Amino acid sequence: MLKKYAYSICCCVCFLFFLTPVFAGDPVYPAFMIPDSLKKNAHVVKRMEEVIVKINDPRDVRVTTHFVITVLDAEGEKYARVTESYDKLKDLRSIKGTLYDALGMPIKKLKQSDIQDMSGVGSESLMTDDRYKQHAFYYNVYPHTVEYEIEVKYNHSFYLPYWVPQEAESYAVQQSKLVVTAPKDYLVRYRNFNYKGEPLVTNDGGDNTYTWEVKNMAARPDEPYAPRWYKRTTTVLLAPAVFEMQQYKGSMNTWEEFGHFSYILNQGRDQLPDGVKQTVHQLTDGLSREEKISKLYTYLQQHTRYISVQLGIGGWQTFDANYVATKGYGDCKALSNYMCALLKEAGVKASCVLVYAGEDAKDVTEAGFPSTRFNHVIVCVPGTKDSTWLECTSSFQPVGYLGSFTADRPVLFVDETGSRLVHTPVYTMEQNQQIRHISATIAATGDMALKADTRYTGLQQDDPSARLNVLTREKILERLKQAGYFSSYDVNSYECRQLKESLPAIDEHLEIAAHNYATVTGKRMFLEPNLLTKTGRRLTSDTARRSDIYLNDAYRDVDTVKITIPEGYTPEAVPQPVTLQSIFGTYSSKVAVDGNVITYIRSIDHKGGSYPASAYPELEKFYNGMYKADRARMVLVKK
Repeated sequence: MLKKYAYSICCCVCFLFFLTPVFAGDPVYPAFMIPDSLKKNAHVVKRMEEVIVKINDPRDVRVTTHFVITVLDAEGEKYARVTESYDKLKDLRSIKGTLYDALGMPIKKLKQSDIQDMSGVGSESLMTDDRYKQHAFYYNVYPHTVEYEIEVKYNHSFYLPYWVPQEAESYAVQQSKLVVTAPKDYLVRYRNFNYKGEPLVTNDGGDNTYTWEVKNMAARPDEPYAPRWYKRTTTVLLAPAVFEMQQYKGSMNTWEEFGHFSYILNQGRDQLPDGVKQTVHQLTDGLSREEKISKLYTYLQQHTRYISVQLGIGGWQTFDANYVATKGYGDCKALSNYMCALLKEAGVKASCVLVYAGEDAKDVTEAGFPSTRFNHVIVCVPGTKDSTWLECTSSFQPVGYLGSFTADRPVLFVDETGSRLVHTPVYTMEQNQQIRHISATIAATGDMALKADTRYTGLQQDDPSARLNVLTREKILERLKQAGYFSSYDVNSYECRQLKESLPAIDEHLEIAAHNYATVTGKRMFLEPNLLTKTGRRLTSDTARRSDIYLNDAYRDVDTVKITIPEGYTPEAVPQPVTLQSIFGTYSSKVAVDGNVITYIRSIDHKGGSYPASAYPELEKFYNGMYKADRARMVLVKK
């Protein structure tokens, strides 16, 4: 994967103001001085912070971060730790720290021997120069206060830190300041979120200084279905206009400029060895464009595997196609570049695409703010009508399908004739379906034997597809037993079949023996006819909702359930049909009884997208209505 500096550069460091006591021995930030308004709903309070970014030139950026944090309880302890990365592009100069008691008196100073220095090599990394330094005081008497000072030097200006004074909902901020200083002829680009006004700009000799400051930010309540945190709190993103990284120079005023830099950085690295060229022609000569893409994508999946190799600028510059052909592995950049090279040899033009990947990361890349907010590379094969998208790190993804990891988001199409921001495919409600047919038999004891046949399509098949292709059968059965379908049950059979189409599908057969599913009391039997698909979350009222509502994806679920009950039982109470209409979708459920067979049908068309905070009462009504209907019980009585 691409190095995630653009999005995480300051996540672990951003904070501190070292306040020197007026007299020796005076307390520093006693906890009782925190206003009650900041302690409300907070686990931690940032007392003071100053982040100083000094851009000396495009090859030299210094960042000094000072912060003082008071930890109110054990829940806030995770925010009082420092984790800072470093590599060939970034020098970690120093970390200093002090621990204070509740009265603000010093208890312990950080010793360099207390700092852990660890490799950043992960389970999928063969080689990387990423390293991390970590420190925590591990003090569990509350409240207490920690103070840190961190100095970092970037040997480039390709990415710059960003500023988020308030790290989470339960985090209050007394004071925080960002100060950026740069030469007058150096354009500092920035994007403010939830910041009133513009930064204060001052001139000092040959430099311009930009200052942002916030005070008295109270902790916020946890709001479900909210946008990403940086859009909900005060955030300042920084990016260069011009930059240097090792011997490479570039500009970032527009997406086209950014894409041109990426193209030049990787230009000429698509040369295939002669043996692979011959294989390409053997596989594709005489085939149509679509057949060539499919054949070569299958070849890629069968002959390569994903392994991360990132050293220095290699976090952004690919290993060449010959390297992948020889080694049989590469990271996302290398495999995507190799795929483009294979297609090029077959006469099909394709381009690498920069993307910020992640199921809940659709809104990270800001269309109007070119910056290095990418962590992954995929391939786009432009077509006359439709483009074909390829996820080159997957050994099982069908050709042309992206999945929730990279679908429905802005991405940077890198091309020699004009890079541009485009949008990956959006999978619709009609494509993201779960259609389930269940037959079940309940014994007089309340035990139940169940058979379920389910077809998952589009994004709904992502999870079962990953299970099928990544986990062993033993692990799959173990997860199914831990899924919590019923209070007590055994999985007697499980089969799964994958349909590899441009819109993939999974057919699943599941057999379960549930113990005491129905409650038998005297002559009566109590049961819920909705067996497997239940809305999982009940929402609480929130009249002071501040954040917009963000629902990830649209989908459709339809369950048809037939339950055979023991002879002699007749319905005494049957759930009424439920129909819910909302801007967020529609829901319906109904029960019918014919002899000793109960038929239950449940369907939901769930919309995705963004909605204003004022719509939260309707969301609460819709979700809680589904929650209640999904758990409706019926009563049977024995004659």
